[in-house]
Amino acid sequence: MTLRQKLVIAFATVAVVVAVLVGGFTYGLTAHNLRIEVDRSLATAATTLSAPGALPLVTAAAAADQQVASPTTGAFIQTARVIAPDGSVSQLLGVDVGLPVSAADQSLASSGGAGTRLYEDVTVGDRSFRVLTESLGDDGGAIQVARDLSETSRVLGTLAVTIAVVGLLVLLVAAFAGWLVARQITRRLTGLTEVAERVSSTGHLDVAIPAGGRDEVGRLSTSLQAMLAELARARDDQHRLLQNAGHELRTPLTSLRTNVSVMRRFDELSPSSQRRLLDDVEGETRELTNLVNELVELATDRRDAEPLEPVDLAALAELTADRYRRRSARTITVDAEPSVVPARPHAVERALSNLLDNAVKFDPDGRDPIEVRVHGSTVEVLDRGPGLDPADTDRIFDRFYRAAAARSMSGSGLGLSIVREVAADHGGTVSAAARPGGGAVIGFTVAADGFLPEFLPGFLPEFLPESKPQPAGG
Repeated sequence: MTLRQKLVIAFATVAVVVAVLVGGFTYGLTAHNLRIEVDRSLATAATTLSAPGALPLVTAAAAADQQVASPTTGAFIQTARVIAPDGSVSQLLGVDVGLPVSAADQSLASSGGAGTRLYEDVTVGDRSFRVLTESLGDDGGAIQVARDLSETSRVLGTLAVTIAVVGLLVLLVAAFAGWLVARQITRRLTGLTEVAERVSSTGHLDVAIPAGGRDEVGRLSTSLQAMLAELARARDDQHRLLQNAGHELRTPLTSLRTNVSVMRRFDELSPSSQRRLLDDVEGETRELTNLVNELVELATDRRDAEPLEPVDLAALAELTADRYRRRSARTITVDAEPSVVPARPHAVERALSNLLDNAVKFDPDGRDPIEVRVHGSTVEVLDRGPGLDPADTDRIFDRFYRAAAARSMSGSGLGLSIVREVAADHGGTVSAAARPGGGAVIGFTVAADGFLPEFLPGFLPEFLPESKPQPAGG
């Protein structure tokens, strides 16, 4: 069952329930009021007939009133009679319709107090009567008046048919109105469903989603459009990553294949050629390993699995710089102030390592020291390499992009893109600029303002250096 059908049924059900409640209340109230009116007319007639001196006059005129109504004509019937204390009946007005004298009527006529009344519903044949028996007291018997309820039944029957017809019309109108409203409500949902089914069946993400409105459906349309745009961007990034990875992998693989071919004649080479060949194989293998590791890290985005924890950027910078001092035998200075931020330590260390590796590679002479600066949440690495071309400044963080000066050097072109990924993962940014006097300044920020505020209260009292308690006497 579709949502539109459910809405139509819901509208119709509500309309039927309301119609039944209103119709039932109207019918019951009308029947009650008619019954009260009948009882009032019977009470008036009984009061008139039981007044002193009224019975002889009524008895004398009874013959003329016999034609008031006839049970065979279907006309309105109202009859009156006197019930003696011994149970005998004397007709006063109207025709004798054969009303039985019940034990309660007999008791009221024989021993009831004056003015005591008894209302009953009596059926004679196919007619129903409302009967009022009123005691005259002092062994005077009782006055019994009755009124045919056929007219009341006809009125109630007509009312019931009217209510049923009106209820049916209300049902039809409600169903039609529900269909119109459901069509208006589900029209955009139907469009969204068709779009989702088209995307699911074809895999095409470049589809237009009907938008409009500020209600929940409009917000859903906007969210789906944004989601499809993000999925399309992610798929394009994936395709570019695979294409670029294939291109980058061909170079070391081709070199290795060539070297393997040469190694088949390894015994024929001179010792120096053998060393160069082995060094070349080792270098290409190392480059291939690094490229594969970086591709795996970018493709799986494993940094998200690392939990956030307090990281002292100054200590981390000193630790990383010391490792690169040992590896490259270069002078690396660290200018850092204590700065504890919520971060993923291994990811930040990898980003800083990539910056230092870049600085070492592009400044091979090593006459000037490489500098690492940490101020607040900003980390920068300064070198005296060839510097940056203004045309390359905005692109050096793209995957596999290599500036003209770097194309002859080893590397995958993924190092700075990983730096950007780490910075973005921490709500930060990356920066690159030419350094005055030659070289480049490349850096990133972590724990930018407004990033992960729910973690900060736990860090501040325990990890910020200025908030740590001082020992006694210190």
